[in-house]
Amino acid sequence: MLGFILKRLGLALLVALTVSFISFSLLYLSGDPATAIAGESANAQDVQAIRELYGFDRPMLVQYFDWLWNALRFDFGQSYYFKLPVADLIADRLGVTMRLGLAAISFALIVAIPLGVVAAMRPNSLIDKLALFLSVAGQAMPSFWFALVLISVFSIKLGLVPASGSTSWRHFILPTVVLGYYAMPAIMRLTRAGMLEVLSSDYIRTARAKGASEGRVMFRHALRNAIIPVVSLAAVQMGFMLGGSIVVESIFALHGAGFLAWESISRNDLPTVQALILVFSMFYIVFTLLADIVNAWLDPRMRAA
Repeated sequence: MLGFILKRLGLALLVALTVSFISFSLLYLSGDPATAIAGESANAQDVQAIRELYGFDRPMLVQYFDWLWNALRFDFGQSYYFKLPVADLIADRLGVTMRLGLAAISFALIVAIPLGVVAAMRPNSLIDKLALFLSVAGQAMPSFWFALVLISVFSIKLGLVPASGSTSWRHFILPTVVLGYYAMPAIMRLTRAGMLEVLSSDYIRTARAKGASEGRVMFRHALRNAIIPVVSLAAVQMGFMLGGSIVVESIFALHGAGFLAWESISRNDLPTVQALILVFSMFYIVFTLLADIVNAWLDPRMRAA
């Protein structure tokens, strides 16, 4: 198990290094960063002064390694727009996004896994058709439209929950439902497919022939094996929720890291955008690494992969 963890950790570090270089390179994808900072009305002398001030006149690899060294110490420079350290901006906003992401993935798992299990136990039944309908609807429905519908019904007409803000847990109810519902279809379908495959296995028939109760067969034998791909998918979905919460946070005025990303992109705040991409990517890599470790614990055969 230790060898498996070290191998996966080495792979994760290699991916993190690659992502860091791509994140740094974004600074130059839109053209000369000094010109972008100076603005269209700046003359050549102003652009050159900014280039020297921020070190853009140095070789790109030198800039990258300096930026990487500072990033390892959580120093991402200063925001061009907010005029504050980028690390402080992200630290202030990341808590909101983390709470939203954890609540959304928990909601998705709590609803999707039992629904997938029941659908697999009763294929082609009413509950199975309902689960498939929810799956198709969740994938076809745009998240921003779903969010606006929930705000219109539950906040404006019924007045049950607030439509915006992040000061209490009630403000996270609608964003959690919107973000979690987007992840539910894939989790539910994968759980259903995994359970259908496992339930037709020989060891399940053997367990039933030995007189094991249906609950023991389902949850101790079947679900333990069917849940393995769901763990990997949940890690991917969690990473997506943290990085892809820009739309949801913007609609519900949740001033988290996703909303900060939208503000930074719209205002050409390159250091903040760089740092956010790197931070979201690191979370994605860590969640994937943890999923691999959990799957190796659930299925020892994966340790030899």
